[in-house]
Amino acid sequence: MRHSVEQLGPKHLEALKTLLAKDPTHNLYLLGVLEEFGIVCDPARAPFAFHGRFTQSDLNAVLFVGGTGGLVIPSAGPLNAITDLAKSLSESVHLRSCIGEKMLVDVLVQHLHAQVKFSKQQRLYSVSADDLGPFTNPLLRVATEADLPKLVPLAAACVREIHERDPLTDDPEGFEVRVKQRVMTKRTYVLEEAGKLVFKLDIGSRSQFGAELEGIFTAPESRGKGVATLCLGQISRFLLSSLPRLTIRIDDTNPAFANIARKVGYVGGRPQRFVWCD
Repeated sequence: MRHSVEQLGPKHLEALKTLLAKDPTHNLYLLGVLEEFGIVCDPARAPFAFHGRFTQSDLNAVLFVGGTGGLVIPSAGPLNAITDLAKSLSESVHLRSCIGEKMLVDVLVQHLHAQVKFSKQQRLYSVSADDLGPFTNPLLRVATEADLPKLVPLAAACVREIHERDPLTDDPEGFEVRVKQRVMTKRTYVLEEAGKLVFKLDIGSRSQFGAELEGIFTAPESRGKGVATLCLGQISRFLLSSLPRLTIRIDDTNPAFANIARKVGYVGGRPQRFVWCD
């Protein structure tokens, strides 16, 4: 059979939606990107592209490329299809960061000649409304612009702990802008106790198929008190009142949070990998 790779455009929109919807749990991030930004980037925004691998006229795998490789995300799909995409784009994509199913990220790192500087093994956890436990904290709220002086340091502490780099050193202005953008679009939730923010989380991607939670962080001095369990239960119950599923990527090196997620009702799925490259 004849295979081909091409950049997707408006004529491929329905085929892309159909492909991603076949495995909505593992394609949730891409479904959110597609619903929010479309299949072709707005010239006024940062560039991105969806590249598809076809067998005859059948679309069977997709690679999302932000910029020239600032963020690369593979769809769920056959390993050989993602390999074909990587080989086809090896001269044009400079992989800087990548997230997705581990075996697919491994192939992308290999064929896009990435020099990995940082790597995390993860697992994708998912939950539906029927699976939730009885954990809530009604004090969890949407972050506001007034929270930024306290939220930026808390968000930076999250990045330092998870990614082992300091965003306030690497790109302080850009980091503050990104935190503010999430707040202004109501994608960050916080818990405040005695005038101090002790917990935060972000909605990284959202569509009619569900949402992916990220940047979940409890201030060290507030750990071991059930804060994360109650807040994760609260946001999950709130979002699942209008969405079919939620997902979280949890580091293999963080069994404590994996236990919290399972307690709330999340179920572990396929292994994932995040890489950050030179």
